[in-house]
Amino acid sequence: MAQHISTDRRALLVRNPGSRQGDSADLDAGLERLEAAGVHVDQQLSRSADQTRDIIRKHCNDVDFVIIGGGDGTISSSASVLLECGLPFAILPLGTANDLARSLGIESLDQAFATICDGHTTRIDLGVVNDHLFFNVANLGLGVHVTEELTPEVKQRWGVFSYLKALAAALARHRQFRVSINVDGAEHSMRSMQLAVGNGRFYGGGNVVDQKATIDDDLLHLYSLRPQTFWELLTLAPLLRGGRHDLARRIFATSGRQLNVSTRPSGMAIHADGEPVTQTPAAFSVRSAALEVLVPADSPLLNR
Repeated sequence: MAQHISTDRRALLVRNPGSRQGDSADLDAGLERLEAAGVHVDQQLSRSADQTRDIIRKHCNDVDFVIIGGGDGTISSSASVLLECGLPFAILPLGTANDLARSLGIESLDQAFATICDGHTTRIDLGVVNDHLFFNVANLGLGVHVTEELTPEVKQRWGVFSYLKALAAALARHRQFRVSINVDGAEHSMRSMQLAVGNGRFYGGGNVVDQKATIDDDLLHLYSLRPQTFWELLTLAPLLRGGRHDLARRIFATSGRQLNVSTRPSGMAIHADGEPVTQTPAAFSVRSAALEVLVPADSPLLNR
């Protein structure tokens, strides 16, 4: 249910200067805009996930909401302490992909400041994998190799094209694996080269995890890519980009609230929102309406 945060608000801004735009974005005009709208901002810099959590926890009882300036990894690392403090949050998308921002309907930094000024909020879900929280997608296989290739140097040099560069490098070293999937009690077994479980709508720089997915639908959306050649994968790219897995026989797709995944070989690395968090076997679940977030007045989450 949508809500509205009143004027004359106190906000904590935690900014990661290591994110792609974190040290170069000109935030002064936006901060002045917030002050004029009655939002009084205490700005803090953080260079690690632990430091971000410590800063938020320290100010937990002193502010009305938290603004997180950074990429998806920075925002995701804050999920547990936001849940702990019960604070609403807003985002300034300063990363490379900014997929959570897309899921919320935020397309630019200017729109993010407008969102904070307007004060409209709604509640969104969190994904859980082996007790680790995530907003967007957790994956294993090819997607993990892409993340490993997506170094800060690649992000800085290639910008929005960095995911394509990383994908090309990852494809050169990917390996297929056997996976068993239990979805709300239904068993599936197959060979795979990539498996992803989405809580949000977007991942990997604007790819859609499922055409019907939203970050407040109380569901996890899973897809698995069957092993295929580089050229076969290229033909699937438009379907993967748009979340149209139902149109491809080489993609297995399903949705549910409780997912259990085991692999052969076991112990495969799992990344969530671009960060390594755990390994297989893995239990996935969804925490419905877990966090309150500020969204644009025209966000798809408010206008359905």
